[in-house]
Amino acid sequence: MVAQIALYNDMGRDSNMSSLLDASVSELVQQIQHRSLSPIALVDAQISRIQSVNPSINAMVVNWFDDARRDAETADKLLQSTSSRKTLPPLLGIPFTVPETLGIKGMPQTGGSVYRWNATAPKDATVVHRLRRAGAIVLGVTNVPESEFWPETHNLIYGRTSNPWNIHHTSGGGCGGEAALVSMGGSPFGLGTDFNGSIRIPAAFCGVVAHKPTGRLVPCSGRWPAFPQTLAPMTGCGPITRRVADLSLILRIIAGPDNIDNSVQLQHIRNPCGVNIEQLQVFSLDTLGRTSMSTVMKNVLHQSAEHLASCGAAVTALPSDHIKGAFAIWSSMFTTQAGERLVDVLGNGTEIPVVREALRFAVGRANHTSSALLMALAETIQHTRLGKNKSRLAQGLALQTTLEEQLGENGVLLIPPYSRPAPRHRGTLATPFDFILTALFNAMEFPATIVPVGFDTNGMPIGIQVIAKRGNDHLTIAVAQQLEKEFGGWVRSQPVEV
Repeated sequence: MVAQIALYNDMGRDSNMSSLLDASVSELVQQIQHRSLSPIALVDAQISRIQSVNPSINAMVVNWFDDARRDAETADKLLQSTSSRKTLPPLLGIPFTVPETLGIKGMPQTGGSVYRWNATAPKDATVVHRLRRAGAIVLGVTNVPESEFWPETHNLIYGRTSNPWNIHHTSGGGCGGEAALVSMGGSPFGLGTDFNGSIRIPAAFCGVVAHKPTGRLVPCSGRWPAFPQTLAPMTGCGPITRRVADLSLILRIIAGPDNIDNSVQLQHIRNPCGVNIEQLQVFSLDTLGRTSMSTVMKNVLHQSAEHLASCGAAVTALPSDHIKGAFAIWSSMFTTQAGERLVDVLGNGTEIPVVREALRFAVGRANHTSSALLMALAETIQHTRLGKNKSRLAQGLALQTTLEEQLGENGVLLIPPYSRPAPRHRGTLATPFDFILTALFNAMEFPATIVPVGFDTNGMPIGIQVIAKRGNDHLTIAVAQQLEKEFGGWVRSQPVEV
């Protein structure tokens, strides 16, 4: 596995442009602040890369290139007129992208719903505003599933996004366009929102780094569909990057309350560099509920745990019976706190007739994707069981307490984010409940980091998920950074041209 990564790492690094496309955010910041790189050159390099490879995978769906170039010129003037690097905005001149569901004032914000065909964002989402205030430059928006529900990125407005390692495979749902774009070097970093694994599963499928913060640490204000206040603890807006070291840099900029949603200032983001791996207790879990984990996922889990053990960490397998009824617990916690129902979201505020829409789909006249209709039907069934949901909610809160006591202040949990590497398009229909490997930990409000740790025999990337108790984001990032050093981390993908 390590040798394979080294082979890929040697590809395409023979030009200045390639070095920019492979650099971390931290490295690019240093180059700009030392004036060895201009924001204009960096933005032009990213735009050129997107124009070259995006037609193969359909990751970016609306660009903002003209505005980005103007913003780069403004950043360059500020750079040239400022004598001290200390007074420069921390991300001056660094390009980034966001999913189409996160607002950028004046840009489309349809969420892939035909009911919002002409909708535009009235203002920047809080996290977008904070990044632009820090000097970062928006390149455009990326594709999402319809209303961001489903582990495959496809909708009736923009079409389907393909995996950047193999166009016949899915890039994942939620933020699949964002993860695919970062994977191919089109953007130094991006953002995503996550309440079932919408950041983590695409990141693992596309071979990039990502972080779902502790619940309520980062506001999701300005997203459509908006998360209800009651769901804020289960949701998170977080970074998708090339390198683990960039997670803390971006997290510090976007974290903190905005007095719009009920995000709170839980803590200052602690420095992962202060974590001593030798003092950690590492738990590993290779199954959850009825999920059937593939051999390759079990192997990388065990290899990751063995490496941390070789670094001095105490490693223990967590018995699967410690987490009983995972799917029922998550489903009940989600249903009892969801507020607006999916059938209303899909109709842009008006409940859709699920059965009639299913019949329309059967004759090729659908207003919705099949995946969105399946989710709406499942939700309808779940809402008939509200009495049992409340009982499961109590079980979920008890499980949260139990897991936090087990993890403690120095514990992390290693678990794959999905049962297998990215399947072929529509392949997630065969494993529709495997998102529980990420979604359960949204219900627990736990932070989670995804780091690439290799490739399978078909050349598809594999990621591992690192989890800790609430507030210990620095632990998951530190462990991910250690695994990145050992296994190589992100490698720029090169999609096959269509």
